[in-house]
Amino acid sequence: MACSNGDMMHVVVVGIILGVACSGRGAIQHPDYDDTPTPEFLNPSWMANIPENQSLSEVTMPGTHNTMALYGGSLAQCNSWPLASQLQAGIRFLDIRVRHVRENLTIHHGISYQWAHFGDVLEGIAAFLKQHPTETVLMRLREELSETGDIYGAVVRYVHQYAHWDLLWHSRLMPTMGEARGKLIVLQDFPGPDLGMRYQSLDISDYWKVSSLQPEQVDKKWTYVYTHLEEAVVGNKAHMFLTFASGASILAPPNALAKRINPRLYDYLSGHAGQRKRFGIITMDFPGAMLVKTIIDFN
Repeated sequence: MACSNGDMMHVVVVGIILGVACSGRGAIQHPDYDDTPTPEFLNPSWMANIPENQSLSEVTMPGTHNTMALYGGSLAQCNSWPLASQLQAGIRFLDIRVRHVRENLTIHHGISYQWAHFGDVLEGIAAFLKQHPTETVLMRLREELSETGDIYGAVVRYVHQYAHWDLLWHSRLMPTMGEARGKLIVLQDFPGPDLGMRYQSLDISDYWKVSSLQPEQVDKKWTYVYTHLEEAVVGNKAHMFLTFASGASILAPPNALAKRINPRLYDYLSGHAGQRKRFGIITMDFPGAMLVKTIIDFN
């Protein structure tokens, strides 16, 4: 279920007011959950062993929800690893939100500015792919907070200024792994001419608004995750599946919910270890390095 800007802004405002209290707590680094600034170990070139002719829709890959949301208190922060570390750890799906003001694109989670702009994201991706040309990066890109509905021109300008035009996969068609290597695949979640694939062309489960941390609400969220992962296994392999394991509300901050959902996800996936199964893209808040690797190992 997609969140409206108004709903998410309300959540983040309260998070900024209340979330300061969570700073200073001891950081946690578990196999399934990590809110430290550095991954336990890295997987920078895991796509190298995927056959050239395999469709990207058949690849199981880890992603992060609100990838750049590193600041703003307990209800705004969704990750603790900076972008470079996420990519080095093996994350291949990024969820990027930009605010559009006077042709500038700054990174936001609701009203919470994330001390970065879209150029920082592009430079980070370009540098990573130059160093690891066997890899590809998928980036869902949408407007956040501002409601201009017209970010296409600014996005194009940023690509030319901070990366290069040939970095992008310029097609709505699903690439093979060989075609995708070294490319940034924009999953376009905004109006305008094609910059890549359309985000809404994916089979998406994003039940994000978890009303509380009560067991029945956490169970409900997990049911959405589990059901969509099971559908991905048996679904059309030509169709890309995307499952969000993340969620939030005033009474269910991203970190607190991740501490409850990530272990279930890790246990579920570990139960299928050693099997070749297509789960598609699995997107998380605060993933641990072993959870990331468990997802990668299905390839």
